[in-house]
Order: sequence, then C-alpha cells, then structure tokens
Amino acid sequence: MMTELHTEQRKKLLIVDDVELNRAVLAEAFHEEYEILEAENGQIALDCIFAEANTLAAVLLDVLMPVLDGIAVLEWMASKNLLDRIPVFTLTSETLGETIDKAYELGVVDVIPKPFNPVFIRRRLSNILELYRHRRDLQLMVQHQTAKIKEQADALRYNSFTIIETLSTAIEFRNSESGEHIKRIRDLTAMLLRVLAEMHPRFELTHERIQLISEAAVMHDVGKISIPDQILGKPGRLDPEEFEIIKTHTLRGCEILDSVEQLRRSEIYQYAYDICRHHHERYDGHGYPDGLIGDEISIWAQVVSLADVYDALVSERVYKKAYSHDAAVHMICSGECGVFNPHLLQVLTSCAIDIQNQLYADSPL
Repeated sequence: MMTELHTEQRKKLLIVDDVELNRAVLAEAFHEEYEILEAENGQIALDCIFAEANTLAAVLLDVLMPVLDGIAVLEWMASKNLLDRIPVFTLTSETLGETIDKAYELGVVDVIPKPFNPVFIRRRLSNILELYRHRRDLQLMVQHQTAKIKEQADALRYNSFTIIETLSTAIEFRNSESGEHIKRIRDLTAMLLRVLAEMHPRFELTHERIQLISEAAVMHDVGKISIPDQILGKPGRLDPEEFEIIKTHTLRGCEILDSVEQLRRSEIYQYAYDICRHHHERYDGHGYPDGLIGDEISIWAQVVSLADVYDALVSERVYKKAYSHDAAVHMICSGECGVFNPHLLQVLTSCAIDIQNQLYADSPL
C-alpha cells in the first residue's frame, strides 16, 4: 500500500528514455542532488514507480518508447492518483500536437524539448519541485492539524458523555428509580430513531446523529435534581400545585446544562438542551413548557418523549404498578398518554415486538 512520506525522504529521480545517451546526459545533470534511477521503456518505469512511489522526487518521461510508451505510463499513474504526488516532466522532440495535449491533459507539469540543455532542465525542474515541496509540506501540516482537532473533539465528546452519565445517574437514584432507566431510554431512543430513519429518510438521521441523540436522551430528566424530595418521591397523585412545580424540571435542566461549560462546547449539547426542555411537549400543543405544536417540536425530542412515556408505563414506580407491553403500546396509540406524531406511532407499532424482545426481555411485561 502506497503511503505519503515527508518530503525529506523524496531523494530519487527516475529517468525514462529508450536512448541510453539521453539517460546518461540527464543522469550527469542531476546525480549530485538525487539518487538516479533509470528505465529504458514504459513497463520498467511502471515497476519502478510502483516500488518507489514514496521516495520519488520526480519522473523525467520520454513519450516515444518501445514496449510501453510515455502516455500509457501517464494514464496508469493518473489511475492511481500518483500525478498529484509525483511531478512528471515529459521528454519529447515535439512541442505541439495531440500527444503533447494528451500529456498535459493527464497532468504532466512541464514538457522538456529534445535535444536537452542541462542547465535549462535543472533550473526548470528545481523551480517546480520547490513548489511541490511547499504544497506537500502544507498538506502534511493540514493533516496534522486535522488529526489534532479530531483528537481534541474525541476527548471533548468522551468527557461530555462522562458528565452526562454522572448527572443522569445521580438524578435516577435520587428519584428512587432504577439506574437501568437511563440505559433503557438511551437504547429505546436509538431503536426508534433507526426505524424512523429507514421509514422516513427525510429526517436525515445518520448513524452518528442517532448516536449523539441517544446519548443526549439520558439527560431528559436532569432538572429533577432541583425538585423537592417530598414531591419527587410522593407515592400518590400530585396535586395541581405540586404538578406545576415538577413541570419546572424541564427549564431547570436546561439551566444545569448551561452551567457546564465543557458540555456547552460539545456537539451533543444542542440535542441534550432541546430534549431536556421539550420532551414533555405534545404534538397537539398541550404539552409544556412552551406549548409547541406539531413539527415545532424537534423530531429527536418527540422520539425521546415517546421512549420516556413507554418506559414509564412498563416500569413500576412509587405511585403505580407496571403495565404490560401490549397495554402500554395500546395506551400510547389510543391517545391515553397524550397526542404523538402519527409517524412515530407507526414506528412504535412496527418495532413493538423488537422492543419487547430485545430491550425488555428480562422485564415481567
């Protein structure tokens, strides 16, 4: 496999010409600066280029040769994307015509006329190779900086996920619910998003986006940290005043997310913030805190809302027993738990069996 090396290692010059005297003249002109490689026809040149692709500074290529001509060599190099890395100078007694046009079209950097003027050739080759060195050094610098930025982004994402897991686990235990609720919401959100992506490509739910949304989903109830214990752990139905207080967990959660600077700088933040604020909005506008309606609610907030309602129904809580899987799906689809996007109800019913078998197989549903 051919890989790019630093320009300091490109110290070889390949001279391809079927006339030995021409090769000798060019070798004499450049032997002090480069290690000279020679080929008497195009086929030998191809073998040499393949073996030395990472060390060649340039190729001086005759056009008219036996076995394989210079144009065929150029076509092969072009097919392997080598002409951007290895400058090729065409050697020919022609300066016009279809052959020269073809050579330029394929990507030669210059045409050197025969008979050769060594001083002229050295100057032209030196100037062009200096440009190639600068370009390759710039490419290497960009690659290094890109790799560094990716490394920093990966570290930021990892740290953001760690913060999310820590905060979410804290609220689950404080809310007297199983820590498994976090994993179930994340996994159920991912499954619903994958099915939605297949059924409705217009939402542009890529694999990376689904992963980010699923991780962000575990932050949906982080604002409950600010809710008083007597309300959060109340075994019975909340009165209207208590319900108004618990509704504030959506906005309080956003305040918590805003307070974590490292999280604000991560790509997961926009999803976590939106989900935290809007996972209790309803498709008919009867949700909270903003009373959004229909597609005003982001599709990821809608999916997390559906996942949260389903998991709440099939889980035992201090204020209720667990419903069966079939009962939970029926209640959601019949509107007993509020109005949901018809597309999401379609998604839920299409993967209901997978939800039960893959995510809740150990639960007594």
